[in-house]
Amino acid sequence: MTTQTVDRQVRLIAFRQTISRWDVKFSPYLYISPFFILFAITGLFPLLYTAFVSLHNWSIIGGQGDFVGPENYQFVLGHAQFWVALRNTFSIFLLSSIPQVILALVIAAVLDTNIRAKTFWRMGVLLPYVVTPVAIALIFSMMFADQTGIVNRLLTNIGLDPVPWHSQPLPAHFVIATMVNFRWTGYNALIFLAAMQAIPRDYYEAAMIDGAGRLRRFFSITIPQLRPTIIFVVVTSTIGGLQIFDEPRLYDVYGRGGADQQWLTLTMYIYELGWTQQNFGRAAAVAWLLFLLIVIFAALNLALTQAIASGSAKSAKPPKIQKARTVGSKVGK
Repeated sequence: MTTQTVDRQVRLIAFRQTISRWDVKFSPYLYISPFFILFAITGLFPLLYTAFVSLHNWSIIGGQGDFVGPENYQFVLGHAQFWVALRNTFSIFLLSSIPQVILALVIAAVLDTNIRAKTFWRMGVLLPYVVTPVAIALIFSMMFADQTGIVNRLLTNIGLDPVPWHSQPLPAHFVIATMVNFRWTGYNALIFLAAMQAIPRDYYEAAMIDGAGRLRRFFSITIPQLRPTIIFVVVTSTIGGLQIFDEPRLYDVYGRGGADQQWLTLTMYIYELGWTQQNFGRAAAVAWLLFLLIVIFAALNLALTQAIASGSAKSAKPPKIQKARTVGSKVGK
C-alpha cells in the first residue's frame, strides 16, 4: 500500500469523523426546525407585519399609505367604541373562563371515579366540542330570544319577568359565556381527566388509610398534582377568551354586536375597522393592543395559578401520608 493511499484513507476517516460530530451536534436542531420554520412563517412574521401596518395609513383598496407613527393607536385609545369593546371582552372572559375551569375540574373528578359506562360519558362530554360554533350560536340565540325564546317562556310560566337577553349587556354576556362554556368545558375536562389518571394511586390509598375523605383527597392530592395542567388550561382559556369572535358575531342576525354594542368584542371591533371601515392601520393597532393585553393577562393568570397551586401543595402534608403508608405496611404484615 502506497503512502498516497494511506493518506487518502486517513483523510477519509477524518472526514467521516467530522461528519459524525456534525451529525450529533446539528441533527437535533434539524429535527425541531420544521416547527420553528412554520412558526416564523405563520406566527412571527404576521405578528411583526401587523406592527408595521399599524404604523401606516393602510386601506384595503389603496394599500400602504403614509407613515403615521402612533396616530392609529391614539385614535383607537381615544375612541369610545374601543373601551366598550374592551369592557365587553373582559366581562365575557370572566363569565366564561372561571366557571369553565371549575366545571371542567368537577366533571373530570366525577369521570375519574368508578362509574358505569365510563367511555360513554367521556365521549358525551366531548360532543359539544365537535359541534360547529355556528350551530351552537343559532340554537342558543333562539333559546334566549327576548320575545319567543324558550327560556323566557319558562321564566314567565313560573311567575318571573322575562329577561332582556339581547337588549341588556350583562344578560347578553351571560348567554355568550354560556355558549363558550358549553363548547369548551368538556374538552378541558378530558385534559384534566388525563392528568388525573397519571397521578399514582398510592397517594390516594395512603390518604384513605390515614382517614382522609374524598374532598380532602381532592384538594390535598389531586389539585397539587394537577398544577402544570391547571396552568396550561388557564393560559389557553385566557388566550381563547380574549380572542372570542364566533359566538358574539353569530348571536344575532346582524353580527354587529348589538344595537348599542352590548356584546361588541375587541375582535369584532377589529373586523369592523378592517373590513367595514376599510382601515387596516387602525385594525392592526387594535390587534396589537389585544396581543399585549393577552400577554399581560396570561402572565397574571400564570402567576396566580402557580401561587394557588403552591399553597395547595404545602397543605398536602407529605409526612402524614408517609406515616399512613407505614401503618398500612404494618397492617399488611
